[in-house]
Amino acid sequence: MSEEVKHQAGLDALRPYVPGTPIEEVQREYGLEEVIKLASNENPLGPSPRAVEAIQDELKNLNLYPDGQSYRLRHALADHLAIEPDSVTVGSGADGIIMQICMAYLDQGSEVVVSESSFPVYDIYTHVMRARLVKTPLKGYGLDLEAMAACVTSRTQVVFVCNPNNPTGTIVTGDAVDAFMARVPDDVLVVFDEAYYELVDSDDFPDTLAYVRQGRRNVLVMRTFSKAYGLAGVRLGYGVGVPEVLGPLNRVKEPFAVNLLAQAAGIGALEDEDFLRRTVEVTRAERRYLYGEFQNLGLEYVPSHTNFVLVKIGPRAGEVQARLKREGIILRPCDGYDLPHFLRITIGDRAQNRRLVFALQAALV
Repeated sequence: MSEEVKHQAGLDALRPYVPGTPIEEVQREYGLEEVIKLASNENPLGPSPRAVEAIQDELKNLNLYPDGQSYRLRHALADHLAIEPDSVTVGSGADGIIMQICMAYLDQGSEVVVSESSFPVYDIYTHVMRARLVKTPLKGYGLDLEAMAACVTSRTQVVFVCNPNNPTGTIVTGDAVDAFMARVPDDVLVVFDEAYYELVDSDDFPDTLAYVRQGRRNVLVMRTFSKAYGLAGVRLGYGVGVPEVLGPLNRVKEPFAVNLLAQAAGIGALEDEDFLRRTVEVTRAERRYLYGEFQNLGLEYVPSHTNFVLVKIGPRAGEVQARLKREGIILRPCDGYDLPHFLRITIGDRAQNRRLVFALQAALV
């Protein structure tokens, strides 16, 4: 990987996002019945039961348009986060919030700073807006906030900080973030993407909402219901920032960005503390299990704060991924993250993880 900062701009530089292969596609292609998907960081426990109940209660209202302001959901989130409702916006997944940020804050003369080997949706919408993308190398397997701060210029409008980072699973600490924020000008929007926030196991993780509570006008924190709450299928994410930051996003968002069932599901999920606790417990226990099995297989892995683990397979990574797919196990290749020798493996339940380990052992021979 080059140690030089990379610059890209425009639609010609855009690489479309490639989602994880659907289970049904693998079943059709290989004539399989039992397929497990460990590619998209979905919750192996399924969706929050209280979210499902809330969806069922709302089905009778499908003839109605949803509340375009998501009033009840935003107030539920505000209560959950101990923040004012006008400091919360919601969107169609975190992806929807990213799109709104780029539409609201970027133009052809803008620059966006991101890290290499991070969430590619930042790149996509930056290019859609014909803005210039500035990429800094990883430091080890983590974001290099010092390098990112050094790349900020008078043209920089947005910096995306993926924490924990996807696909490496690493975090930047509170001290590192404080030092970074001290260097970033007040007119540059810093977006902390915390999609895996609930799964982090570290006392050093930054309290980014504190910046919002302090009234910082250049901070936006994004989180999602897709991972810990098991609601990837309804597409629901949210952003937190002072009203001056969120105002431009709300002006560019589509009229009904969050559908009726998603709004109900989000409210139900926030009330489902038992499900969230069980998700965290299972994720951490199965993460430890996989660490031990990867060590037994002689595989290097990156310690993770998420529900996935980045595993180094080597030059055969693509071959191993393809073989396991033929056997009904879908993993995430990392070519699109500029990590071609790695696979990103979602943490499943114990039965899924055992099947994965057995298949990996055979494929690596």
